[in-house]
Amino acid sequence: MKGRILAAWILLAPVLVPAAVIRIKVDAPIHPVTSEYVVKSLVRADREAVDLVILTLDTPGGLDTSMRQIIEAVVNAKTPVAAFVGPSGSRAASAGIFIAMACDVFVMAPGTSTGSAHPVSLSFTGQAMDQTMEEKVTNDAAAYMRSLAEKRGRNVRMAEDAVRKSLSYTEKEALDGGLIDFIASSEEEIATRLDGRTIRRFDGSDRILALAGKPAADWPMTFRQRFLLTIANPNLAFILLMIGLLGLYFEFSHPGAILPGVLGGISLLLAVFAFQILPINYVGLALIGLAIILFILEIKIVSFGMLAVGGIAAMIIGSLMLIKAPITELRPSLSYVLPVVLAVSLIVLFLLSLVFKAHRRRPMTGREGMIGETGTARTDLSPNGRVFVHGELWQAEADGPVRAGEKVKVIEVLEGLKIRVGKV
Repeated sequence: MKGRILAAWILLAPVLVPAAVIRIKVDAPIHPVTSEYVVKSLVRADREAVDLVILTLDTPGGLDTSMRQIIEAVVNAKTPVAAFVGPSGSRAASAGIFIAMACDVFVMAPGTSTGSAHPVSLSFTGQAMDQTMEEKVTNDAAAYMRSLAEKRGRNVRMAEDAVRKSLSYTEKEALDGGLIDFIASSEEEIATRLDGRTIRRFDGSDRILALAGKPAADWPMTFRQRFLLTIANPNLAFILLMIGLLGLYFEFSHPGAILPGVLGGISLLLAVFAFQILPINYVGLALIGLAIILFILEIKIVSFGMLAVGGIAAMIIGSLMLIKAPITELRPSLSYVLPVVLAVSLIVLFLLSLVFKAHRRRPMTGREGMIGETGTARTDLSPNGRVFVHGELWQAEADGPVRAGEKVKVIEVLEGLKIRVGKV
């Protein structure tokens, strides 16, 4: 009886059909996070025997190393990959066109563009390389683009011009020139048009796509990848760095506050984590450290504000050099850097001034707190006698004759609860 019930339940239970078309989307710069997302998605697609992966691109480009990792995964994947520059208004610039060129199918939506793949090479200081090195990098990128275009049977000249001349192409120009396979408005239209089509894989083998009637699914980023993508924003990473430095400085200059130190430590760790993703220029980081040192020296040395000005300049320059990336989307924006740097500089100088004032403030308690207090002579001082100071009677000695009733001022606290006074 139990066996019949189990058999009936199995027959009536819904059958889970694995998706045949998988959609993954990259709408951010190409860096280690987006690279990890695409590579792991392709590995999963191979493991689950997916029929087609549609890689939707809307990217300004990014890092060469991450781009090559994605391309290596694409050309070696068992699952065919279709690159889709969409939706309308999107672009696949710089590293984006390299990735799209490596895919089995290259599709663009109406109102999109691709190209501008000339490499932007930076030295360790964040400045552009010399002409010889730039030519080497450009020739290498052009050769890489030619190899991808030739292997995929696409327009080699247009592909190479996107590198050497930084040309960009609309979807119509790309289609007319044989750079892309066709124009489509959505991922669904791509799957429909590819159904029954034979595509040539990177290894030279042919694959017939049978997609009609098969389900499709989206594979979004994991929570971890979305979190990393968020803090990998260069503006946010820069702000976290500034908050971290400010919080730790406040904690060191005002021990016991606790909260600023905790928030500063967390912010600094998040910034360091983001800098593992972004290409950091350590010269810029050193300039920011120099700025903090100059702010401290401003309080210790009379420089009439020159050290403070130098600290602000060092922090601005260091902040602009902090991330050496080939595209502006991976570098902190000047509109963020200037207000944040000026605000942090003013706060640091304000905290330093409080510390300086505290060090210069006259003690209000103890032996030192008596110095400077005024009182009244209760007896003649010639030179010894008694005075009334701070609500108490003290044995005192005077620098000169003092008559009873005259005002006196404490000059020094002597041993044995005795003070030295002078006339006010």
